[in-house]
Amino acid sequence: MASYLKTSVISRRDFIKMVAAAAAALGMAELIPPKIAAEAAGKPAVVWLHGQECTGCTESVLAILPGSGSDQPDIRDFLLDTISMRYHETIMASAGYVAEDWLEENILEGGYLLVVEGSIPTVDDRYLYVAGKPLRLTLQDAAASSAAIIAIGACAAYGGIPAASPSQGKGIEDFISGKPLCNLPGCPLRPEWFFGTVNYYLKHGIFPALDVYKRPKSYFGTTVHDHCPRRNNYDNGLFLTDWNDPSQAGYCLLYKGCKGMETYSDCPSRLWNDGINWCIGSNAPCAGCTEPKFYAGFSPLYKNTSS
Repeated sequence: MASYLKTSVISRRDFIKMVAAAAAALGMAELIPPKIAAEAAGKPAVVWLHGQECTGCTESVLAILPGSGSDQPDIRDFLLDTISMRYHETIMASAGYVAEDWLEENILEGGYLLVVEGSIPTVDDRYLYVAGKPLRLTLQDAAASSAAIIAIGACAAYGGIPAASPSQGKGIEDFISGKPLCNLPGCPLRPEWFFGTVNYYLKHGIFPALDVYKRPKSYFGTTVHDHCPRRNNYDNGLFLTDWNDPSQAGYCLLYKGCKGMETYSDCPSRLWNDGINWCIGSNAPCAGCTEPKFYAGFSPLYKNTSS
């Protein structure tokens, strides 16, 4: 570094970038004031909060394979070059008071894209305390200072599994109003839905066209049933009734609780795990995890509800 500085003429901006990169590598990014950090990064700021959830949506986003598709970038490039991830409990180096002070600084600065993963309890704030206070209050402060909000996963979008728990968790829309909001449901969500939506927002300054449940129509415009590879068997009245009968392999899973007829998602065309497989491809019925009715409204998942 020293020899480079002696032999090269660098701009103030490049110097700040180098300092910021060094601080980030040492886990000291929180020591850089937000305005300097923004100048160093030159990238849109993102604040990511965790509510009642299993962190599965974070894992889904982080586990993508490099070069998997045009709307699915290398996660390293996305985190280091496309956005400035200011706060994310799972992947940030700092912790404790340092991390929470950094969050407060970014909330005061504002203007970031807020991503929320997980639901918020409605029965009692004590179900979810983070850094000594109810996450509900942190969410309200963070949302008020944000430019827009993405609810990532079924829990953040509509309540998901925590909605059926004693805490009676609800989605972000039940707590926040007056901000552009995009729901990206799923349990977990597909990483392409997240990256595609973020890239569109960064390019156009608005979310793509949304449906009545605030989901991007490009990803949630048709039902699983519409494009299911077992649709022909459904049309011919061939329904699986016995998991152990090899003659029924590939039969429609409606009688085994499949919610594909009610579920809007492009899972049949995108598949999962870099296009390797998906729920119905694994002989499991669609659980309807992109719908507001998931989980409680579709439970028990394997019950035949066709009649």
